[in-house]
Amino acid sequence: MTTADQSQSTYPARLDIDYVSSNRNRLTTFFRLITSIPMMVLFTALGFSTNVIFMPVVLMLLFRQKYPRWWFDFNLEMQRFSTRFTAYMSLLTDVYPSTDETQSVHMDLDYPDAQQLNRWLPLIKWFLAIPHYIALVILGQIAVIAIVVSWFIILFTGSFPKGIHDYLVGVNRWIWRVTAYAFLLNTDEYPPFSLD
Repeated sequence: MTTADQSQSTYPARLDIDYVSSNRNRLTTFFRLITSIPMMVLFTALGFSTNVIFMPVVLMLLFRQKYPRWWFDFNLEMQRFSTRFTAYMSLLTDVYPSTDETQSVHMDLDYPDAQQLNRWLPLIKWFLAIPHYIALVILGQIAVIAIVVSWFIILFTGSFPKGIHDYLVGVNRWIWRVTAYAFLLNTDEYPPFSLD
């Protein structure tokens, strides 16, 4: 097992997306923005509920040191759906995002023992993650360029470059770790500055 594999498997938030190199669907790639409209509407409607549920988790951890399993499960499933949607939009997969099936996105998050979490840290985790936000803005801009380049490559060759796939998955992995730390509050372990 390499260092990258160890980093990926030991952090409480893990993500991997299957790589499909050739025989990509050029037609759905060309019309990706149009075919995504129904999922965008659904994702926007569901995204509101995730934002509403953040504050109760903070309060439960702060005052009761509990993290109810159903809140955790809801947040995890919302993030899984969000990541399937992101993978589809960023051309990592041609499979239309399911609201409940894993598909090619393998995402996991360890359920926290709330008694082991620092009860005061949820108040400032979002602030402590500011260096990650800065790095992710820069990496995100590069990712947008990589997606546009990939779009043309798929249209002309029907294949998706492995290097671009690994980069986009790495950026999504980094975002997932920061989200788990700062907003889902499932770990006190500071996320690594790494695409692995």
